[in-house]
Amino acid sequence: QVQLVESGGGLVQPGGSLRLSCAASGLTFNNYVMSWYRQAPGKPRELVAAITRGGMANYADFVKGRFTISRDNAKTTVYMQMDSLKPEDTAVYYCNARHTSVTVLNYWGQGTQVTVSS
Repeated sequence: QVQLVESGGGLVQPGGSLRLSCAASGLTFNNYVMSWYRQAPGKPRELVAAITRGGMANYADFVKGRFTISRDNAKTTVYMQMDSLKPEDTAVYYCNARHTSVTVLNYWGQGTQVTVSS
C-alpha cells in the first residue's frame, strides 16, 4: 500500500520560512517523479515544484527563487524549503508521486495546511 505522509505545515508570518516533508512508503521511490502541489480555497490545484530521481527540479514561476525542492532517495522523502513566504502562498500543500513510465501509478498525500498571515 502506497503512503505519502506530509508534515511541516503551519502558521507563519509574511517573510517567514517553512520546510515541508513528504515521507513515501510502499513504492520504489527512484521510479517516481516527486512533486508538490497546492490548492487555495476556491481555486484549482496547481503544481508548485517537481523533482526527478536524479535531482533535476522545475518550479512554477510564482515560487522561483523562494522555494527549493529536494529529495533524499535513501530516506524516500521529498522536501520543500519555502522562504520569503507571502499571504498568497496560503493553501493546502499536497505531495504527489508519479511513475516515470506507468501513468496510472499516480499517488497523493493527504495534504498539509500552510497559512501565511500576520
